[in-house]
Amino acid sequence: MHKPRARWSALATGIDAATPAGRDRSVDALRAFAILGVVLGHWLVTALTATDGRLSTTSPLAHMPWLAPVSWVFQTLAVFFLVGGHVAARGYAAARERQVSYGTWVGQRLGRLFRPVAAVLVLWTVVAGGMLVGGAELDTVRTLVKLVLSPLWFLLVFAALTAATPLVARLNPLWPLAVVAGVDVWRFGLGGPEWIGWVNVAAGWLVPFTLGAAWSRGAFARRRPALLLLGAGTVATVALVLWGGYPASMVGVPGATVSNLNPPTLAAAAFGLAQCGLALLVREPLARAMRRPSAWAKVALVNLSAMTVFLWHQTAMMAVTALGLLLSAELPGLHTVPDSVDWIAARLLWLPVFAAALTVCWAAFRAYERGGRPKPEGPPPHRRRLPPVDGPRRGSHPCLG
Repeated sequence: MHKPRARWSALATGIDAATPAGRDRSVDALRAFAILGVVLGHWLVTALTATDGRLSTTSPLAHMPWLAPVSWVFQTLAVFFLVGGHVAARGYAAARERQVSYGTWVGQRLGRLFRPVAAVLVLWTVVAGGMLVGGAELDTVRTLVKLVLSPLWFLLVFAALTAATPLVARLNPLWPLAVVAGVDVWRFGLGGPEWIGWVNVAAGWLVPFTLGAAWSRGAFARRRPALLLLGAGTVATVALVLWGGYPASMVGVPGATVSNLNPPTLAAAAFGLAQCGLALLVREPLARAMRRPSAWAKVALVNLSAMTVFLWHQTAMMAVTALGLLLSAELPGLHTVPDSVDWIAARLLWLPVFAAALTVCWAAFRAYERGGRPKPEGPPPHRRRLPPVDGPRRGSHPCLG
């Protein structure tokens, strides 16, 4: 027991020593919490039920609407876009100071962002083809592939906003917020076409992204603007849910008429404002917590494998679900309908199993996120200096950059 602790202590001390003194560790902490929030949220609100040999998707939120507050805790994408806008704006400014061209800068960032996607697509193309050849139901294959691919919309939007950083970095967040409000008025109040809502896929996430860019310019050096964001966002969200007819859940619910997330609504944008305000307010406590080598090492390691964790967490859950079918047709919390408190208790017990499966995926595919397998002659990972947060250098990681 003492030996693993000693090894972890040595690793944490090495990572801490390799981190530049001027790095804002709170930025990495916020990003790590945002990624882990999405992962835990998916594991808690997504259920695969087995009926007559077929797998279908449902959600405890559809059967127990009183669980909607859970989505407020784990729907953390606004924080990720906030941090993404902050890092992209600072990174592009740093690239210009070094006279790095826009094409080089954006090519490096997007290349590192999408490199691990290739492994997911190749593996699931093979798996889906093998299942169909083996006689699996088309609906089952479609359900599994949709769960794997649906989170990729996030990467596409994030990549588009990152590429547009020179254009949107100084955009006032009120402009995209006004677009979201206008689209919702047209869509819900004036009977406009449903397709117009997809304009908010860009406008909705542009709100926290531009807030992050404003953060990089020092707009939130004082606490008052962040407090205003938190207060106004909270009041607006409550009002829109109670009197505006918006759903209470901040994630999609199967069978619901309106989703706050797909596409984003004004309620989701307002909720994102509150989240961003809270995130900006906790920067200083987070920075103090990250001074402890053990805490910082955990955050740094999550960031180094952020895309691998995000891309493979659904696969990990589905692998456990599929293996469970070999043992029993209905394992509580895994294959059963999520319609009771007993299901919640059982699902919580499955979370460590999902995490173990995700660890296996991480071990198998982390090399693709880092651009190939590490060379044996290089220094140990904890001896490598982490890149500064104000801009990516060649070979730095897009989520640490």
